[in-house]
Amino acid sequence: MDWKNQTIVVEFFLKGLSGYPSLEILFFVIILIMYVFILLGNGTLILISIVDPHLHKPMYFFLGNLSFLDICFTTTSIPQILVSFLSERKTISFTFCALQMSLGLALGTTECVLLGMMAFDRYVAICNPLRYPMIMSKNSYVSMATGSWSAGFVNSAVQTGFVVQLPFCRKNVINHFSCEILAVMKLACADISGNKFIMLVAPILFTLMPLLLIVISYSLIISSILKIRSADGRSKAFSTCSAHLTVVIIFYGTILFMYMKPKSTETLNSDDLDATDKLISMFYGVITPILNPLIYSLRNKDVKEAVRHLLNRRLMSK
Repeated sequence: MDWKNQTIVVEFFLKGLSGYPSLEILFFVIILIMYVFILLGNGTLILISIVDPHLHKPMYFFLGNLSFLDICFTTTSIPQILVSFLSERKTISFTFCALQMSLGLALGTTECVLLGMMAFDRYVAICNPLRYPMIMSKNSYVSMATGSWSAGFVNSAVQTGFVVQLPFCRKNVINHFSCEILAVMKLACADISGNKFIMLVAPILFTLMPLLLIVISYSLIISSILKIRSADGRSKAFSTCSAHLTVVIIFYGTILFMYMKPKSTETLNSDDLDATDKLISMFYGVITPILNPLIYSLRNKDVKEAVRHLLNRRLMSK
């Protein structure tokens, strides 16, 4: 088909909650409060992982990376969503849309891989404690974190690269709050079967493979813990990984809820995405980042002590 006479899209209109103006102020307040808590909670975890010498360990190095990642992930979309709630002109340039897509994919993928690396760290700590310092040396855990970030940005570069090369010459209305890759692909006036294939392979490599590593690691961890004779010993061993396991369950639980429900399979073939689906998708992006600091603060003894020392130090300085 000849597209020469079509208008090339230079910006997109983000539909969001345009049909529900009375709800925009309400959700502006809710999302703003959640975003502030994300910044404060994860910022605190990053700070204590740097300033507290007791937390200069692989586990807390990964936790600092996870907190930084959560701040970046929410910042790629939440500020823009907040602005759109208050703005009459809900548009986003093609360039900024591509950047938002790219960063969202990169950070989301990185989190999947990083959680897998953290599970392996807990496996070594519990199942091979004597070899832990050698296996999880500084070079090892820095390389693992670097590999996680690299995997995220490689996946993002490939998927975003294929999407931005598509011709967008028909609709420019994205039925979402932000530039979500599936919603953007639906607007292309070309065959997207290649993009569909890439989006089928990528989750297998960067979501299911880390999940497989997590399942294997925790299977071995649980088996090892059950062999401990004393109840106190079992409790102490489990407490070192309970926070991470809780985060994993919430993270992958929300992914399964989002992408395994029937409507999600229709997103490439249907323009009908109701407000409930869009709100669920938006809250999915903030639920894990807001819960991570809370979970680690409540379920990890070292983090609780570090936060207490930090607060006491601040109060003493006043």
